[in-house]
Amino acid sequence: MNDNIQINSEGKLKHFLSIDGLPRSLLTEILDVAESFVGVNDLQIKKVPLLRGKTIVNLFFENSTRTRTTFELAAKRLSADVLSMSIATSSTSKGESLLDTIRNLEAMFVDMFVVRHAISGAAHFIAQQTAPHISVINAGDGQHAHPTQAMLDMFTIRQIKKDFAPLKVAIIGDILHSRVARSQIQALNTLGVAEVRVIAPKTLLPAHVESMGVNVFYDLNAGLKDIDVVIMLRLQKERMTSALLPSESEYFKCFGLTEDKLKIAKPDAIVMHPGPINRGVEIESKVADGPQSVILKQVSNGIAVRMAVMAMAMQKQGAVQ
Repeated sequence: MNDNIQINSEGKLKHFLSIDGLPRSLLTEILDVAESFVGVNDLQIKKVPLLRGKTIVNLFFENSTRTRTTFELAAKRLSADVLSMSIATSSTSKGESLLDTIRNLEAMFVDMFVVRHAISGAAHFIAQQTAPHISVINAGDGQHAHPTQAMLDMFTIRQIKKDFAPLKVAIIGDILHSRVARSQIQALNTLGVAEVRVIAPKTLLPAHVESMGVNVFYDLNAGLKDIDVVIMLRLQKERMTSALLPSESEYFKCFGLTEDKLKIAKPDAIVMHPGPINRGVEIESKVADGPQSVILKQVSNGIAVRMAVMAMAMQKQGAVQ
């Protein structure tokens, strides 16, 4: 999949569809711009005027309360006008094609589409078909990519650990069905961490996963040794077409993160989860709510990171004064 479409002739972000193919300098710029937006949350009036007069359309063909809400908040804090399309009740369910929907919205003079779709490549397709002045942000497509989630995770890691270079990161769970994991692995390797590990049963790993630049572990205890950052993934039962696991209780016994297992990682290791959490399946509540968990910080950081991506895609680089 050609990702050059994401960068304009000046090397600036035009669309944000995938981490794949983006240089470290651009990922670092997203993190730096997001840093400048963190303070907006502390303002009495939580707004900056960067995208005043711009119209952003959330096209969510798949449900996701947290992602859609943070995109809406991010756009509103940039002073943009926001339209959230309920696709299930829109004309697409009456037979109107995706392209017809896009063309009609373009005719209403919109500036950006934020797209979430169950089919991999949907955001790329829309970006290739839209008018030249419109930017497209991928809010998750099939099993392909979820770049803003990966970047808010990178932002959270940098906030706490400061430097990527020495870090050993473990991603644990349903790698096979996770678009988040793919984007995280690409981001971590681009930003230059020391090691990325994936820990999962063989049935939840993609074929040739090593080619993604990871070390594979089938045993949680072995994989957690010397780890700085632990990223847990949700079991995506809705995407499982066959019985890939004996039972949830068996999975938790082997791959669930407990307080005792977390002790194998470094004492100052942080625990992350892109959500929603299945408590007692991939992580116990004591860990999810414990002192090493940064899960709620990830949610807060999602607003600043999505503000940064929107602002950069519309060529508005200004930070909060």
